Amino acid sequence: MTIIERLGVEQPVVQAGMGGGVSRHRLAAAVSEAGGLGTIAVQGAAAIRAELAAARSLTDRPVAVNLLLPFARRSWFEEAARADAVVTFWGRPRRHTPGVWLHQVGSLAEARAAHEAGADGVIVQGVEAGGHVRGTTPALDLLAQVRSAIPALPAWLAGGVATAQDVSRALDAGAEAAVAGTRFLLTEESRAHPLYKERLLAADRTILTTLFGLGWPAAAHRVAPNEATDRWLARSGAVPAPLRLLNAGSGLGARYLPAEIEARLVRRQRPSSRLLTPQAPTDDLTARLVEGGPLYAGETVARIDTVLPAGEAVRSLSRR
Repeated sequence: MTIIERLGVEQPVVQAGMGGGVSRHRLAAAVSEAGGLGTIAVQGAAAIRAELAAARSLTDRPVAVNLLLPFARRSWFEEAARADAVVTFWGRPRRHTPGVWLHQVGSLAEARAAHEAGADGVIVQGVEAGGHVRGTTPALDLLAQVRSAIPALPAWLAGGVATAQDVSRALDAGAEAAVAGTRFLLTEESRAHPLYKERLLAADRTILTTLFGLGWPAAAHRVAPNEATDRWLARSGAVPAPLRLLNAGSGLGARYLPAEIEARLVRRQRPSSRLLTPQAPTDDLTARLVEGGPLYAGETVARIDTVLPAGEAVRSLSRR
């Protein structure tokens, strides 16, 4: 029995946990209600508790919670354990919750570490994925490596998923499910800022960079171009040395930065800022972030030209 079947999910379609408040309860519940697996990605125990409760009020189907290990605290895991599945990312894999646990990986070595730590499965992330990226090879290639080396380890595929044909290719290659991010960011229920969605609909390329690394240095992320990337990135894509040094210094104790200081940095962020946080432009934050913040998007952005209701997006991915 696959993990998807154990959870009672009807379709092998998973909505990626898009952090910074992009994927909250309305999106996760709509995806789950349509037969996929919706994922909540927010920071803080209180926020996780509230978003999960709100999702439960909208659907009785399975819902997952996504946690970033560099920032998650014990209380966050205690609340996340109430979800049907917990996904962790970016850090040494270790079981923190008793239920279904998957760890997202970007290499065979990371998949081995997750397997040894007792993960129920892994999400293999390809370099073409949007947001923060561990993968350095295409998703299907990494999936083949993991399936060959650790055949007993259930694997979901993330990166390059925007259509039913992409899902079919993942399943035919041995994945138990396909994880889509950009396709679900471009839905009505996503909390991405409306101007962020407009920019992605017009985008035809993405950039893999570490530019928006304040508090999370050396964490590569794939974004669509905006004024900030145009201003700061060299033709080669390199981040200027002064910004690299600022980001590197900010990594010390970033998880303990008071929320009010973090919020102030986000409010002041502009394309000319040297302090560029990883905060995505959500609909409850300043529109300036659309040009001054990261427009997270996968390479599939060039193949998506509509904003859909989340349920319709699930159905479009489910047709084989």
